[in-house]
Amino acid sequence: MEALLTSISTVALAEMGDKTQLLALFLATRFASKMPIVLGILFATLLNHLLSAWLGVEIARWIPDSAISWIIGLSFIAVGLWLLIPDKDDSEENTMLKFGAFGATFVLFFLAEIGDKTQIATILLGAHYGSVWMVLLGSTFGMMLANVPVVFAGRWIMDRVNADRTRQLACCLFLIMGVVTIVSPLLQ
Repeated sequence: MEALLTSISTVALAEMGDKTQLLALFLATRFASKMPIVLGILFATLLNHLLSAWLGVEIARWIPDSAISWIIGLSFIAVGLWLLIPDKDDSEENTMLKFGAFGATFVLFFLAEIGDKTQIATILLGAHYGSVWMVLLGSTFGMMLANVPVVFAGRWIMDRVNADRTRQLACCLFLIMGVVTIVSPLLQ
């Protein structure tokens, strides 16, 4: 349950102001039908985060137990600091838009998630918790929690949410997770 709740909260917070959230806003302005966008986000996230959580679990199997908490802890701290750097909307009119709302969203979201903060976080969560399914469920729910409202009420929400404060909160959460991950084995 800890893996699920931590995955939901960290991914939802990390997604605030992220390039994929900006992509969701871009797509919502380009297509009138919102449900295909939501489904495209869902399926792209499921595929990307399944691979990410699995990779995290597999990487953790190859790293010696004595080093794993340090590597994961320092990685959480690095992602936390990375969150302080706001993403820019670098989306342009894209040839993908000709594939319709679902196709464009699926492809663009999947590609935008590669190497993204939330993908790295999902890999780290998989490595930390050793649970592909709980991390997948939590990270996907967190991603949807952050993006679905943007699809339906994007500009209104973006005008009211302080992206800098949200990034700072997410940074603090990742820093705490990093320190706890490093310190926990030392206290046992």
